Amino acid sequence: MKSHKKLENPIWNSLSETHKQYALDFGNIKFYHPDYSPFGALQHDTNDVEAITEYSKLLGNFLIVGHKPKLPSNVVLKSELIGLQMILEQNIELNIKESIRKLNESHLHEVIQLVKLVYPEYFKKKTFFMGNYYGIFINQKLVAITGERMQMDDYIEVSAVITHPEHTGKGYAKQLIKHTVDHIFNRNKIPILHVAESNVGPINLYKTLGFITRRKMSFWNISRNL
Repeated sequence: MKSHKKLENPIWNSLSETHKQYALDFGNIKFYHPDYSPFGALQHDTNDVEAITEYSKLLGNFLIVGHKPKLPSNVVLKSELIGLQMILEQNIELNIKESIRKLNESHLHEVIQLVKLVYPEYFKKKTFFMGNYYGIFINQKLVAITGERMQMDDYIEVSAVITHPEHTGKGYAKQLIKHTVDHIFNRNKIPILHVAESNVGPINLYKTLGFITRRKMSFWNISRNL
C-alpha cells in the first residue's frame, strides 16, 4: 500500500514541486505568493520567526499548515482550525448529466462572486490560475464550480466545491467533482482535498463519492498586529 508520505506536508511539497514558481522560500518555511494563496508550511518542526515577520508584511492574515509555528511579536494566533485530509484512489461511479465547461479568465468575475458566498478569505487575486476550474451554467449564469488548488508531482487538490444556494440539491457538486477527478486521474495524479472537520455536510458528500479520510491537520490562522 502506498504510504503517500508527501501528503504529510502538502503545502511544502507543492511549493517544492509543481507550484514552485509561486513559492516565497525562506529556507525552513515556504509560503505561497500572497496573490495566489494565504498558505505556508514549515519543512520540519522548526521555527523561523524572521520569515513569518517578513511574510506578515505582505499579507495581514494567513495560515500555516501542519507544524505549529513559533510566532514573532508582530503577529497573533487567531485560531487553530482542524481539517481532514481526504484522498481518492479509485474512479467515481457516477453519470454526468449536466454540461460542464472548463472555465477561463473571462469567467473570473463570476467565479469570485460564487466564492464570496463561502470562503472569500482563501481565494486571492490569482488563486484561479493555480489549476483548472470547471463550472455549470444555467440560463448562461455560472451556478456551480469546482477547481484545483495545491499541486505536487503526484497529487492535485480538489478545491472550491461551491454551488449557489439557489441551485443546491441538484447534484451539481457531485458531477463537478467527478469531472475534476477524472481529469486529475488522466494526468496520472491522485486527487486529494482538505475540509474543516466541523464541515459535516461536505465530508459526507466526499465519503459517498469514495474519498477516504487520511489524517487530521492543523491550520494555524495568523494575523498581523495592527
